[in-house]
Amino acid sequence: MEKKEIVWGILGTAKINDKVVRPMNAAPKCRVKGIASRTEEKAREAAARYGLEVAYGSYEALLADPEIDAVYIPLPNHIHVEWTVKSVEAGKHVLCEKPIGLDAQQVERLIAARDKHGRYIQEAFMVRTHPQWLKVRALIEEGVVGELRSVTGAFTYHNTAADNIRNKSELGGGGLLDIGCYPITTSRFIVGREPRRVVSLIEQDPVFKVDRLGSVLMDFDGVQASFFYSTQTHPYQRMQFHGTKGRIEVEIPFNAPNDRPTRLLVSDRMSDGTVNDRHVELPACDQYGIAATTFADAILSGRPQAISLEDTRANMRVVDAVFRSAQSRAWEQIQKR
Repeated sequence: MEKKEIVWGILGTAKINDKVVRPMNAAPKCRVKGIASRTEEKAREAAARYGLEVAYGSYEALLADPEIDAVYIPLPNHIHVEWTVKSVEAGKHVLCEKPIGLDAQQVERLIAARDKHGRYIQEAFMVRTHPQWLKVRALIEEGVVGELRSVTGAFTYHNTAADNIRNKSELGGGGLLDIGCYPITTSRFIVGREPRRVVSLIEQDPVFKVDRLGSVLMDFDGVQASFFYSTQTHPYQRMQFHGTKGRIEVEIPFNAPNDRPTRLLVSDRMSDGTVNDRHVELPACDQYGIAATTFADAILSGRPQAISLEDTRANMRVVDAVFRSAQSRAWEQIQKR
């Protein structure tokens, strides 16, 4: 009998589950069976909160459940690779929170695990399947802005809590891995090719020893993409794509709301030379539910997933080069191997 849905398990009780679990459970072709924690008490509390039928008292118990087809991993960054590999070894497909690894070399390990065990592994960049980003790429390809020449962006928030995982260097914290990676992946997605080199300026928090502010310039050979990120400034996010005939501005590029439409500002020139500003509105949707359905559909159909591990590796190679440039204070080439 043809399988029509993917049964999910949640590997961990992280706070981001408040955004993910319910829309995943309600998504087409998806059913979330249960959630695991290192203690039964926390697992039971989380299962009750999300209305799930099973609470697993350990990660291993969830992976041993033969009904679970795929796992969503929201664990701390530094153990993403470990539990992704354990999951595919147990026969599960994996949708893992970003960053799926701390550097490109760790992604190589995941590619090897995927090839050995024949399971799908995907980094959970929900923005890459959100309709507003698919629309931006379509508009660029249609030539709405003319020849794309420049990308500018920003992603910031303010968080100085000492106990927050993002401020713990030993757990893979820091701004570039948490939010700076978003302007990188969306720039690559829209430009449609890889940058040749990058240069960056990064400031570290003197206490937490994690990067709290960064400015990055990526050279796409004909397109220049620049952005800044910060974990200790007023919250803000925006992405803009500038061309020879117009520009597109994404108003809420990364934390897209699920309770109201998203909007793109499209600015272009009329035949008489005047500037025309218009909004393109995308219906309200939940990007976590869309990502889960898209991943489930790939598994069920055998078609390629939305974000391959090769794409993830390419994104992480840019991240690696950004970190190197901050140290060398010079342009760094994107390493291909």
